[in-house]
Amino acid sequence: SSMSRKRNPYDNAMMESFYKTLKRELINDAHFETRAEATQEIFKYIETYYNTKRMHSGLDYKSPKDFEKYNS
Repeated sequence: SSMSRKRNPYDNAMMESFYKTLKRELINDAHFETRAEATQEIFKYIETYYNTKRMHSGLDYKSPKDFEKYNS
């Protein structure tokens, strides 16, 4: 298991969840020619879909962008 601080297995849980989602929704079915192409596609995924449109259960089924807008 992944742990950062002593006796705290939840330190990395948010990032591990994100990486799992990224792999499932983008990377597993993709075939990138170069590292630069992969980097560009991951950036586009995060900026145009993950942060703006994808609903998150931990954010009351809102996108991060909407959550920030309505809870600021």
